[in-house]
Amino acid sequence: ASSPPTTSKMAASVREKQTVALKRMLNFNAPPLKNTAAEPVWKVLIYDRFGQDIISPLLSVKELRDMGITLHLLLHSDRDPIPDVPAIYFIMPTEENIDRICQDLRNQLYESYFLNFISAISRSKLEDIASAALAANAVSQVTKVYDQYLNFITLEDDMFVLCHQNKELISYHAINRADIQDTDMEAIMDTIVDSLFCFFVTLGAVPIIRCPRGNAAEMVAVKLDKKLRENLRDARNSLFTGDNMATGQFSFQRPLFVLADRNVDMATPLHHTWTYQALIHDVLDFQLNRVAMEEGAGAEPSPAGARPKKKNRKTYDLTAADRFWQKHKGSPFPEVAESVQEELDTYRAQEDEVKRLKSIMGLEGEDEGAISMLSDNTAKLTSAVSSLPELLEKKRLIDLHTNVATAVLDHIKSRKLDVYFEYEEKLMSKSTLDKSLLDIISDPDAGTPEDKMRLFLIYYIAALQAPSESDLEQYKTALLDAGCDLSPLNYIKQWKAFTKMAATPANYGNSGVKPMGLFSRVMNTGSQFVMEGVKNLVLKQHNLPVTRILDNLMEMKSNPVKQGKKVVYGCSELFNAAQFIKQLSQLGQK
Repeated sequence: ASSPPTTSKMAASVREKQTVALKRMLNFNAPPLKNTAAEPVWKVLIYDRFGQDIISPLLSVKELRDMGITLHLLLHSDRDPIPDVPAIYFIMPTEENIDRICQDLRNQLYESYFLNFISAISRSKLEDIASAALAANAVSQVTKVYDQYLNFITLEDDMFVLCHQNKELISYHAINRADIQDTDMEAIMDTIVDSLFCFFVTLGAVPIIRCPRGNAAEMVAVKLDKKLRENLRDARNSLFTGDNMATGQFSFQRPLFVLADRNVDMATPLHHTWTYQALIHDVLDFQLNRVAMEEGAGAEPSPAGARPKKKNRKTYDLTAADRFWQKHKGSPFPEVAESVQEELDTYRAQEDEVKRLKSIMGLEGEDEGAISMLSDNTAKLTSAVSSLPELLEKKRLIDLHTNVATAVLDHIKSRKLDVYFEYEEKLMSKSTLDKSLLDIISDPDAGTPEDKMRLFLIYYIAALQAPSESDLEQYKTALLDAGCDLSPLNYIKQWKAFTKMAATPANYGNSGVKPMGLFSRVMNTGSQFVMEGVKNLVLKQHNLPVTRILDNLMEMKSNPVKQGKKVVYGCSELFNAAQFIKQLSQLGQK
């Protein structure tokens, strides 16, 4: 619900800092050895769902194995005793987790226990563990207990979210529901503050906090400020000074931390998108950098009431190591489709070259060992063969992006997402519209009921003048005929009336898009992607309300990146439009 961007000149990215902290923890809280030839100490990693969510976007199974982790198990699964192995725990300090640790100590599951808490553990819970260790005669086996302050999930170099498990507890719906009790609100704010505090401890920086007055963002800011001050006041145990920080890391250069309430910009989360990453998040199941899809699944929904056919689910990880992803995740979709095709053509050319060399030497179908043994005229072939692992990895990534991009394209074509995107851009930038909103809502072939609702809500939010009652009734009838649930509109009407009294509406600038004509001939005929009839839209620079707020606070009229500043984005919960509509719908039913 709150999306706080933070900006500062940071040497290492958030992702690097959190990864370093995790690797240190997995090496029994000592800096990992540079000498990789030494055999690592074999150990078991025990985590809860929270710990799993933090580790999985940052460290692969192979990296864990390289660090000596032979097994990684969930805390609340049935685990067999492994008496001669040390166990590293990485868990939240909750009642049930503490009980399970005490049970492990009683059952003497491991040789020694290194307890790492994601968030700071309270004194009373620490005493519970101590008494359990005493009763189980295992005091000497509990080797170390650490507070790791890692209670946030880093998804990219410059992007983090506060949580993934139980995110509905701190969601937009949870904060804005009408029947919320003060105690519930306090608990939500404390959860958010705890994660933000962990973020700044990991960053090693005390921020300058800015927030609007009179909403949830201010409550978070006040609590965070208090927590930071209390920690700094206790000089001996402060997490921001002394041994805890690398020398010179805590400098006078403090990051600016901007806390914004989701209500400053309600249109953007509903907006249909046109860039690769945003489209994947919007139309596919994309969570914690992993996209899950049915194999060979198009976008056709199964008939109402029918049980969907069982299809194999396949998951793909979109990681920092994937160069194509890093380069194109922010590109407009048509550009991505073209680039995938180019990569495929390059790969095929390289593959043909290897085959050609093999056939020249009469080695068709021979194994690689025989090839390497031929000496003189095989230099070329040897280098071609040695590049095979690289080629295979390239092929894997090309297949991955071909499958993902094809699935996205199916959605674009079946739901006419290009039409929605272009129309919404015009609504938000107050450009002239080429056809009426009613036509799109009434067109049975254009999009799902949810797409139509998103479009109408953006129109309603971005309009300077709310539509007249008679017009609104006409729109409502068309929406109902299209199968829409009107609950989200009920909430947005109420929200708009309230914000009109409280503040000026958000301004989306004159971004807009430039249509480049249809795709018909852009793609060559041998392409994987049949883009017939899809518009080739080129993005113009967007200036969203949050960007503007940040610019004003930084007193810079030009692009912050040019000034050598770095912007990091965080949000308390990461939702796509479908999840946001669902929350608005729940709020509108009350």
